[in-house]
This record gives sequence, structure tokens and C-alpha cells, in this order.
Amino acid sequence: MFTSDILDWLENTTLASNIRQSLWLYPALEIVHITGITILVGAAFMFDLRLLGFSKHLPIVGLSRHLLPWSQRGLLLIIPSGILLFITNSKTLGFDPTFWLKMTLLVIAALNVLVFHKLIFKRKVHPEIQDELPKSSRISALISIIVWISIIACGRLLAY
Repeated sequence: MFTSDILDWLENTTLASNIRQSLWLYPALEIVHITGITILVGAAFMFDLRLLGFSKHLPIVGLSRHLLPWSQRGLLLIIPSGILLFITNSKTLGFDPTFWLKMTLLVIAALNVLVFHKLIFKRKVHPEIQDELPKSSRISALISIIVWISIIACGRLLAY
């Protein structure tokens, strides 16, 4: 009951009502959210494909230093826009299994990134390494690709 009250309160806030009633605000938030997803997932996919052995001429460390900030910038668009989109329909989304699957997959994606950067791809890697990566890096890349595709699919399913 407590959760339902919070979700009801969120959805009935002035901010949520204004977003829902605005002709342009909700679509603008969707555009910002999708743009953030494109930036984050695009950068992640490019790096994951490199880990899987594509574009071997590109140094992994340099590519990581270039793409990671773009993923972080994508998050700066995704998180606030996602929260604002959520509050406009929180009563329905709060009990939607697809929404909770998406949130669970986001946690898995975050844990995968954490494990990869803290354990697999230590900052001590030589900048010129291009071929010799542990098998765990390819597994992490595959997990990343599968999880992000699944997150995007859940997001699309929530829109219908």
C-alpha cells in the first residue's frame, strides 16, 4: 500500500501533470532520453565490438578513453529524462513487470561495467595492447551487447 501511495503522489505532482498536459514537453523528454540512449549505447557498442576483435588497428586503451566520456554524457541525458518520464505514469509503470525487467537489466549493465573496469580491464594495461585480451573481456562485451539490446527492447515495449 505504501508503494502505491508514493507512486500515486509522484504521478499527481504538479511537475508530472505539467509534463503530461504539455503539447511539447513529453515528446521533448522522449527525444532527450532516446538521444542519451543513442550516445551511451553507441559508444558502448563500439567499445564492445573492439573487445570482440573488430577494428584491431584501434588501440583499446585509447578507444576506452575516447568512448567512456561519451557514455557518461549519455547518462547525463538518460537519468533525468527517464525520471521525468517515469513520474508522468508512475502508477502504471511501478507495477509493470517490463519496467522492472528494464530496471534489473540496467543494474546488470552497471555491474558488468563495474566488473569490467575494476577487475578485467585494469588501468595498468599497456596503451599499445591490441590483441591480447583475456577471454573475460569478450564475455563482458557479449553481456553488454545482449543486455543493452534487451534494455532497449523493454523501453520500446513500455511505450505500447
